[in-house]
Amino acid sequence: MSKHGKKYREAKGLIEEGKLYEASEAVALVKKTVTTKFDSSIELHVHLGTDPKMADQIVRGSAVLPHGTGKSLTVVAFVTQAQEKEAKEAGATLVGGEELIKEIKQSEKTDFDVAVATPEMMPKLGQIARLLGQRGLMPNPKNETVTKNVAATIKDLMGGKATFRSDESANLHQLIGKASWDAVKLTENLQAFMDAVKRAKPDGAKGTFIVTVTLTSSMGPGIRVIV
Repeated sequence: MSKHGKKYREAKGLIEEGKLYEASEAVALVKKTVTTKFDSSIELHVHLGTDPKMADQIVRGSAVLPHGTGKSLTVVAFVTQAQEKEAKEAGATLVGGEELIKEIKQSEKTDFDVAVATPEMMPKLGQIARLLGQRGLMPNPKNETVTKNVAATIKDLMGGKATFRSDESANLHQLIGKASWDAVKLTENLQAFMDAVKRAKPDGAKGTFIVTVTLTSSMGPGIRVIV
């Protein structure tokens, strides 16, 4: 088993074991515990008390991060031919209809971060629904990626709107910015994301909904956050 390096151990030593930090405290601390030479990503990892095997307990939604994520999103838009121009002008990297769906079905390549679709395209997406679903990329009305106003949705996503979906272990993972960012911006993004997660609580979820929230930098130690 590999051991953590000196920088990691020193960074971890700044974190009080077992302590839950307020959001602003956690952000200040995560900036101090960066271990990389490059501008580290700051990530939030949320473990939920839901049953990931139950379809009605999958947690999905969207959050408008006031300061974006610091990452350029690759958006694919499944639209009719009449809407292709507006989708491209709004910033979608990949735009198409049935032909694009066939290409993805054959190649099984999903080189994009988010997929949006118009309601009329959803039945056609059935042939790649399993593929997209397994990778957390299937458009869904609950996270507002199924929409009639494709251009506005794409612009929102490019401007900092983040979609999320719990994985098979009932976890959420979200990039909230970069280590070089001002602490206030990171804190506001963190709070905006957690507010959205709380709103997305499924009706069927029982007991503790949010079990743990951990803030970390790329390859840095985790910091537990009070929710």
